[in-house]
Amino acid sequence: MRMLRYPAALALTLAVEIPVYAAALRWGWAAPVRRALLGALGVNLATHPLLWWLLVPWTGREAYPLVLVFAELLVCGAEAALLAWWLGRRDPLLAVLAVAANAASVLAGFIFASV
Repeated sequence: MRMLRYPAALALTLAVEIPVYAAALRWGWAAPVRRALLGALGVNLATHPLLWWLLVPWTGREAYPLVLVFAELLVCGAEAALLAWWLGRRDPLLAVLAVAANAASVLAGFIFASV
């Protein structure tokens, strides 16, 4: 499997995760639309570049799947923490939201990379 180029990977991540985050933050946490969209964009811009550059050296290696899972779990924790800060409230369900959003974008990435 090949990795997408960075601009494509970022665009795909934003296209998948922003609607997931924004809808959940709007309806589940009653965040105003603008705040929900900015939070969704912000967490991705904060974590995606670092995740990408950490994963690139592992591409094609046997350990890549394990590294990917570990890195994505760290990203989920970071995004949940950033959202908690952004919303001004601690809620363990933000971690569930982060896992759902990131799982959706990883799956989309696998699909696009295999085409």
